Formats: sequence, structure tokens, C-alpha cells
Amino acid sequence: MLTCDRLVLQQGDFALRAHFEFAGGEVTALIGPSGAGKSTLLAAIAGFIAPIEGRVSWDGRDVTYLAPGARPISMLFQDNNLFPHLTVMENVGLGLRPTLRLTGAERARVDAVLAEVGLTGLAERKPGALSGGQQSRAALARVLLAERPLILMDEPFAALGPGLKDEMLDLVQAKLTAAGRTVVMVTHDPADAIRIADAVVLVADGIAAEPVTTQALFADPPPALAAYLGEGGLKPTLRK
Repeated sequence: MLTCDRLVLQQGDFALRAHFEFAGGEVTALIGPSGAGKSTLLAAIAGFIAPIEGRVSWDGRDVTYLAPGARPISMLFQDNNLFPHLTVMENVGLGLRPTLRLTGAERARVDAVLAEVGLTGLAERKPGALSGGQQSRAALARVLLAERPLILMDEPFAALGPGLKDEMLDLVQAKLTAAGRTVVMVTHDPADAIRIADAVVLVADGIAAEPVTTQALFADPPPALAAYLGEGGLKPTLRK
């Protein structure tokens, strides 16, 4: 379980407070106005920003001052973080072995996970020869291979069209949460949260609020969320 314990983050004049737990094995969406601190909170969990107060823990272990690479975390970024000079096989293989000295068995594992995400036959291509959706699938394949229990997603599918984005969100749910991973996802789009999130954290006015079930939050949005959604409110159908 991921815990933000009396966490205070500060960058210049901006401060953000968080004090709650994320449910293990579920998808939690971080939503709120631009500049409210969603990505800042994600960066603190990942270890890129140190808090001025409080701590971050995973399964009771304090990880507040661990280096990012020492944390049980994989990240999916907006740019997919694929290396342009490496093939898909090599980019994905980094999830297993940073030296890329893959054994025959490890190459077979890469091939298997590429098949899982729909990239069969593309192992030798470089990212520049892939579509945006294929690049996102390659980044997801690397996360699957790394097998870390906590996945942080900073709007990795925001540049995709609606259909492709929904497809990638469904893959996250099918491949990551079905395997028991805990996913924390930054999004500006309420429809993303409704599609796959079990709970939502509203980030606004310097506070990351406690998670609320997606159904309950959007059925009766608090004032800060209602202001963010605007006059039209939320039209997408909630999950049953």
C-alpha cells in the first residue's frame, strides 16, 4: 500500500499537502485544474522531488529519501521515454536488464510481452518507425516486463486520439491491474478516470484530498471539482 503521511511539497510559492493512503491493487486517478500539483505529487512519490515535511511509504517501508531507481516504481510518461537509437526489442528489454545483455530466455519474454500488447513482428523497428499508439504499447510492454508493483502514469496517452487512448487505458486495466499492480494516474480528462479508475484524488487549492470512489465523486462532485468540470458538468456514463 502506498502512503502519503503528512506530506508537504513546496516549489517556490506553491505548496501542496497530502495525507492519505492509496488502495493497493487499484487504479487511482489524480484530477484537478492545471497547475494544481498533480504531477508534483507524482514526482514526489517517484523520488524526483523531496518533501519539506512528511514521508512516503510503500507497504510500511519508508521510501521518502530513496533514489528513484531504488523505489518499487515504474513510470509511464507523456513522451513514452523510448530511446530513438534502440529497437523496440531493446527499449522493452531495458525493463529486464539495463545492460541489454539479454539471454535467449529473456528475449523470449520480450517477444511474449510484445505479443500481449499487440506488437508482434515489430521487435526490430525503432520508435521513429512506429505510430503514436505503437510507441505507447512499447512503453507499456517495458513496464510489464519490469514487474514493479507500483505504476505511476503522467498522462502517457494524452496525445492519442480518443479511440486509441481508450484502447490504451483498457490495456492498462487488463494487463496491470489484473496482475495486482497499484496504478496512480494523472489525468485532465474525467472520462479517463471514469473508464478505469477505482478511486479519484481531487488536487486543488493546495490540497490533495483523500481518495473517493469514482462513482461517488462524480455523482456528487465537491465545489472544487464542480468548478473544474464547468457549467456543462460531466456527461460520460459512470461505470456500474
